[in-house]
Amino acid sequence: MASSPPRVALIEYGVGNLGSVLNACRRCGVEPVIARTAAELDSASPTHILLPGVGAVGEVLANLRAQDLEPALRRHVLDQKTPLLGICVGMQMLADSCEEHGEHAGLGFIPGRVKHLGPLVGDRPLPHIGWNTIRPAAAEDPLWRSVTDEHFYFLHSYAFVCEPPFAACQTEYGGEFVSGVKRGNVYGVQFHPEKSSAAGMRLLDNFFHI
Repeated sequence: MASSPPRVALIEYGVGNLGSVLNACRRCGVEPVIARTAAELDSASPTHILLPGVGAVGEVLANLRAQDLEPALRRHVLDQKTPLLGICVGMQMLADSCEEHGEHAGLGFIPGRVKHLGPLVGDRPLPHIGWNTIRPAAAEDPLWRSVTDEHFYFLHSYAFVCEPPFAACQTEYGGEFVSGVKRGNVYGVQFHPEKSSAAGMRLLDNFFHI
């Protein structure tokens, strides 16, 4: 018997890179439900959740909380164990805290702290923008199936600092920084799979089949 198609909820909180992520999902054969409120997220009964993001992490966290989406996300992700993928700033939101333009409390889904990239990469120019390779820590994880050292598109000046058990992949840029995180059903990637050609589509498709 064929498996049912995934029911994907795409979180919309006013500052996400929604259009490009939506188009990438469609290229994977998935039509997400856009969730702007807790009620819309609940009614979607999602099997998978995407948390995109661009801009400053403090602003996006404030918007998410102003729309009262945090309690619903906690219920679906932490209690019901729905797989979640945070993209770029969406990944940074998963941390315990963030230091961009002040101190901000993150969602705390994955232990860690978002810090400025400068001390990690030395004198390399910031933001870190353009194509770079990733090195997954556990290639057998379903997210990284058939994804090894391929190029992905980055645009960021801050990075997720965490203990090795939560670092899903690394990237070299002067120094090494964490470019992907994982804790149970919660995933995050610092790069933009929706802008990363075939490798990005493969990673998104892998996520939809977790």
